Amino acid sequence: MQSHKETALFADDERGPRLFEAAGERDLAAFASARRDELEARLLEFGALIFRGFAVAQVADFEGFGEAISPRALDYTYRSTPRSAAGKGVFTATEYPADQEIALHCENAYQRDWPLKIAFCCLTAPASGGETPIADMRKVAAAIGEERMDRFQRRGVRYVRHYRPYVDIPWETVFQTSDRAELARFCEANGIDYEWLDAQTLRTSQTNHGVVEHPRTGERVFFNQGHLFHVSNLGEEAASSMINLFGADRLPRHAFHGDGGEIAAEDLTAVREAFAGASVRFPWQAGDVMLLDNMRMAHGRKPFSGARKVVASLLEPYSERAAAAPAAAVA
Repeated sequence: MQSHKETALFADDERGPRLFEAAGERDLAAFASARRDELEARLLEFGALIFRGFAVAQVADFEGFGEAISPRALDYTYRSTPRSAAGKGVFTATEYPADQEIALHCENAYQRDWPLKIAFCCLTAPASGGETPIADMRKVAAAIGEERMDRFQRRGVRYVRHYRPYVDIPWETVFQTSDRAELARFCEANGIDYEWLDAQTLRTSQTNHGVVEHPRTGERVFFNQGHLFHVSNLGEEAASSMINLFGADRLPRHAFHGDGGEIAAEDLTAVREAFAGASVRFPWQAGDVMLLDNMRMAHGRKPFSGARKVVASLLEPYSERAAAAPAAAVA
């Protein structure tokens, strides 16, 4: 008996995400373990794999899949959104209110360390909405255009954050410590500038890449979260309110180019339109698992109603610094 059926997720897109449906074997961890090299090749080719109809009913089932795909998971440190640990290397998806949309992005693209793969598992499907849209970064890059890609590659992105009690997420959650000395050590080790503006207000800033090279394919990838961190992501009215409340130089989070210059409004608009134009989505079914090449596919979240439980694992940690170290040593 055939153990599975593989098709294009969308009938009119043979080069898009692949759907694997259980036809016999329903143990997803065993299925993935036996076909790890094959799935790796499929992921590199298509960017997204969806597994449906397998026996995935609890976090432990998803944990087994993650371990079969990658022996290493990335802890969620230097956080930008609220999440909770759900298991070994498993976290809840971003815990924003159900009526809020999460813009498309590549996971941890604002950091110097990120997962090459990210996996999602739907344990409870929402009553409506709540899709996790994805976008092919090749299409995103093409829509952004060479000139803007060059600009983001040359100038990078600088992320500036201000932490205060009861605003956004606290620094203790972001850095997973309440020890200021430990916070200082983390920032110094990771090239994050930090300053206590007063007894309760911490400012951090870090300049990172805007465009990077995919370590497996060598392709240029638009890889940053400037469009998320920039205050304009809140919408014109909310952004104006935030500036009036905190001041333009003390926003909870904001983004600039690495040289300190403003990111042009037309560039931010072009980036957001590129993501939107490349976006596709499908309704979650309970037990669905989605595996993404985190540098090939962006992801987001649509508003939803009813209960929704989606968990995630950050797989195959990659360090930009470690990757550059051998070349630097030779030089």
